[in-house]
Amino acid sequence: MQEVYRAAELEVRPQEHLVLARGRALRLSVREFEVLVALARREGRIISREDLYEAVWGGRLRNDDRSVDVYVHKLRAKLAAALPDWRFIHTHFGFGYRFAAEAAFTSLSHEGHNGVTGSAATAERLPSR
Repeated sequence: MQEVYRAAELEVRPQEHLVLARGRALRLSVREFEVLVALARREGRIISREDLYEAVWGGRLRNDDRSVDVYVHKLRAKLAAALPDWRFIHTHFGFGYRFAAEAAFTSLSHEGHNGVTGSAATAERLPSR
């Protein structure tokens, strides 16, 4: 049986090394593809930077290594360019990343100043006590 992950208008096919956005192939590097597959396989669950690094690079993440963050940034940019109405990779500060299709906010009034959406953006706007 072939592994296929679907989220909104995104389709990830690991065995074919293929990612489709609205039916059109996305151009991803090997590492970008591997990061996306690792996240898609755990859709809806938070995966730590360390676990993501181990799944993709096959080793232990060093404290000063920003590889995961760099590739997540690249992936977000490519996914946003292909599917601007959706956000797929969400940051959970201090915990890791979560893959889930969520509608992108079209107004800055619904977004945190750093582009974080959802509860993290709401938490940012709450006054500190």
